[in-house]
Amino acid sequence: MKIPPSPPSIEAFLADFMQQADAAQLMALLSLDMGACDERGRYLHWDKLRFVIPPHGLSTEEYWFVIKTARNKLAKKLNLTDQQGKPMQFCVTDAMLHSLHWLDQHAAGQVAMPQPLANTATRDQYLVSSLIEEAINSSQLEGASTTRDVAKTMLQQQRAPRDKSEQMIVNNYHAMQAIADLKDEPLSPGLVFHLHQVLTENTLDDPAKAGQLRVESDQIQVVDNRDGQVLHTPPSAKSLAKRLQNLCDFANNDDPKHFIHPVIKAMILHFMLGYEHPFVDGNGRTARALFYWYMAKKGYWLTEFVSISKVLKQAPAQYAKAYLHTETDDNDLTYFLIHQLEVLQKAIDELFAYLARKNAEMAHAEQVLKNAKLKSQLNHRQMAILSQALKQEKVFTIEAHRHKHGTSYQTARTDLLGLSDQYGLLEKRKQGKGFVFYVPDDLDERIKTLE
Repeated sequence: MKIPPSPPSIEAFLADFMQQADAAQLMALLSLDMGACDERGRYLHWDKLRFVIPPHGLSTEEYWFVIKTARNKLAKKLNLTDQQGKPMQFCVTDAMLHSLHWLDQHAAGQVAMPQPLANTATRDQYLVSSLIEEAINSSQLEGASTTRDVAKTMLQQQRAPRDKSEQMIVNNYHAMQAIADLKDEPLSPGLVFHLHQVLTENTLDDPAKAGQLRVESDQIQVVDNRDGQVLHTPPSAKSLAKRLQNLCDFANNDDPKHFIHPVIKAMILHFMLGYEHPFVDGNGRTARALFYWYMAKKGYWLTEFVSISKVLKQAPAQYAKAYLHTETDDNDLTYFLIHQLEVLQKAIDELFAYLARKNAEMAHAEQVLKNAKLKSQLNHRQMAILSQALKQEKVFTIEAHRHKHGTSYQTARTDLLGLSDQYGLLEKRKQGKGFVFYVPDDLDERIKTLE
């Protein structure tokens, strides 16, 4: 990945401009009120703005100077700093305010809660599904090679992981579960260490490094795996303890005189943990877990049901570039915040689309089973299997069925064999020493035939 060029220094621009122009021209530039974004409302880094045709007959450098000056006036500086001691800062644009308002409406409070999530009978089912989704995608984003189907089956059956990739996914699942228990705690180095330890158990070359800050001899850098390009050299290990405590203080300080929107704050925590890179491995997973923790802490309950890693995985280069744009332009976190707001909104949109599909599938399943005579012949567990099958679930195993209903292996086996051998509603296939049960394409017709 190519590191984006650093923007021209406005101080250097002023010095050069004053050598070539008079004060009147400078005042004319300063009087232009174009805001922090381009004419299309985009908060562009110099890497992109330099290819935009400037308005008002300005040169590209003059256009950058006017926009950058507006950003400096708008920026809020933080007590968090880069490794040279320069403060992190960010702006909040109109587009960002619109996104934050949308999130306040859709991700917090109970009034607009989608019906499947409001229903206690289905809420846990969707929560488990979302935890599995984030665990898989967050781990795959960091290099886990296990396929989604294999990983999902492993978590549903509570099968022990067979390799490092599967272990990463199991760890991520446990960390996402732990967040619910930790959300009322203040952020502390100990809490961050605990999350990291859960996330990296049995996956590090040196197991003793789990939940431990890296040391100078670790020589950690963020490198593009494709071409070996060094993208980020994190702060020195000897400064990490103090820097991590500063990050905790930032998270715990809710001074109304210096209000930062909770969603913005959660995303800054995400960025800074990635920037500090305090561990030898697992920093990205810990950073995203910290984001989820803070969102849960501040009452954004809907984020429990979405997977930001699923969206990030669709365009990982944009995720990395959001970091690089911030680092190459005066620690301007706005680039990262805009990217993450887009990611979060897309993840929520995908959740709503998923819930709409599941509602349609549920209505279809209820209609098919409404008058089925099978109700008097099948037990509630078998009826649940048919309902799931009609909602597009394609494969059932004895272990997964046993864990889902908390029953014995023999009872689960009898349930599934009855549906396949006695009623012909599932198709039984040998796999290893046992059986896997598949849903036939004509299940609707088979049910009607038995009525």
